[in-house]
Amino acid sequence: MSRYTGPSCKKCKKVNQKMFLKGTKCYTNCLVDRAQKAAKEKRFSSGPRNKMSDYGKHLREKQIARLTAQVTEAQFKRFFAKAAKDKGQTGAALLRFLEVRLDNITRRLGFAVSLKAARQMVNHGHIKVNGRVLSIPSAMLKPGDEVTINAKAADIPLVKQGIEHAEKTTQRPSFLTWVPGTKTGKLVRWPDRAESSISVNEQLIVEYYSK
Repeated sequence: MSRYTGPSCKKCKKVNQKMFLKGTKCYTNCLVDRAQKAAKEKRFSSGPRNKMSDYGKHLREKQIARLTAQVTEAQFKRFFAKAAKDKGQTGAALLRFLEVRLDNITRRLGFAVSLKAARQMVNHGHIKVNGRVLSIPSAMLKPGDEVTINAKAADIPLVKQGIEHAEKTTQRPSFLTWVPGTKTGKLVRWPDRAESSISVNEQLIVEYYSK
């Protein structure tokens, strides 16, 4: 399956929004911050920018969600199809399904500072779910699932950095529990809409696929 392997900053610049694809590095010297500052100064000197079309707005929200989750177009469509069959609101279900992917839970627990690093850890077999190695980043977890890291990988400097960052910033959401002694996290419930790490207007995504 094809996957983008170029600079992460280009993704953010394309949609003109920070998606924190590089983890802690996104808080310093961000390309999007510099571009937005330059664009703001340019607007003041040369007048207002062209207005974005309705289609452009819908497409942009879909792209932000897909790029933030770092999934392919085909994967995103499958998640949307699954969300459309959910009993609740389609948009909220879509974000919920993206949120409980194994690579994202690995990141939010602090085992990695970015989604890209988390996916790599899952692919290399460093992450266990309910005591068994699970090497599928897109695997969806469910309430009650426990996630831990093997002892050897826990000593990797980047893993230690991720855990320290999670402790300092208290970034672990309330739908996850954490046991420091065993470095074990647990998905205790489905995440609420407000707890999603993807900043989008999900209704525009629903409308995009409804056309």
